Amino acid sequence: MTPTNSTEATDAFFAARDFLLETAGDPDRARSEFQWPDVGAQFNWAHDVFDRIAEGNDTLALWIAEEDGSELKRTFAQMKQRSDQVANWMLRTGMKRGDVAMLMLGNRVELWEIMLAAMKIGVVVLPTSVVLGALELEDRIERGTVKWVFAAPEDAAKFTDVPGDYRGVGVGIDAGTADQRAMLFNWIRYEESSAASLAPIAKTTASEDPVLLYFTSGTTSLPKIVVHSHTSYPLGHLSTLSWLGIRPGDTHLVISAPGWVNTPGPVSLARGTLVRRSLWRTTRGLTRSFW
Repeated sequence: MTPTNSTEATDAFFAARDFLLETAGDPDRARSEFQWPDVGAQFNWAHDVFDRIAEGNDTLALWIAEEDGSELKRTFAQMKQRSDQVANWMLRTGMKRGDVAMLMLGNRVELWEIMLAAMKIGVVVLPTSVVLGALELEDRIERGTVKWVFAAPEDAAKFTDVPGDYRGVGVGIDAGTADQRAMLFNWIRYEESSAASLAPIAKTTASEDPVLLYFTSGTTSLPKIVVHSHTSYPLGHLSTLSWLGIRPGDTHLVISAPGWVNTPGPVSLARGTLVRRSLWRTTRGLTRSFW
């Protein structure tokens, strides 16, 4: 029966996930008996799965270890509260359901805060590799109808040569060079979000709303656009969860750089620890898996 409320949708999702965990050593049974869950018309993974896991949960969710030996750790409960705060700030700033936001960040905590917050309010995230130049960014801005750009100062400076009807949000602008800060004088500062309300966010999205917009690698021609919905991405990665063998409580190492499609995938399912390691820059990340 099709779920009529969030609790039923969440239960259906977890039932499918738990069946795959139960049959991890029996692929024949998993293939023959598994059924894709019906999560209804208003499923939103950030609200219906992550927040349910995170409520009052003080176990480690995110662990980022830097080259210099410093570390940053966040619990599930902290990530829920902070993503609610960022979502409230995004709404106050003018971001709304259906807007496309380019997320061009390296391996840092703000990446995950913004991803969760955007999902909660229906902003469509366009993950973007930090290695792209002005011409590639211009193509993505135009074809992706980007309204917002999140970037650290070293990458935000690239957008001075990128035309388009978008607003820039600088992440850590004050840590940039004097020249970078001067170029980004009219960019919104992400750090202002720390003064926003912590109130929970009302769910207003639909299951078939877009949640992620990816550009393919463009190896042989112009990159193509791939759109994932609030159901296609998290439900599709149930198969990833099964294939990788992730279990609740596991520590999961991801070596993909932010901006590529295989970066956030199985994290959304396991309730373990996601370990992040960036090969594009010197940052190394250890993160707990969001299951």
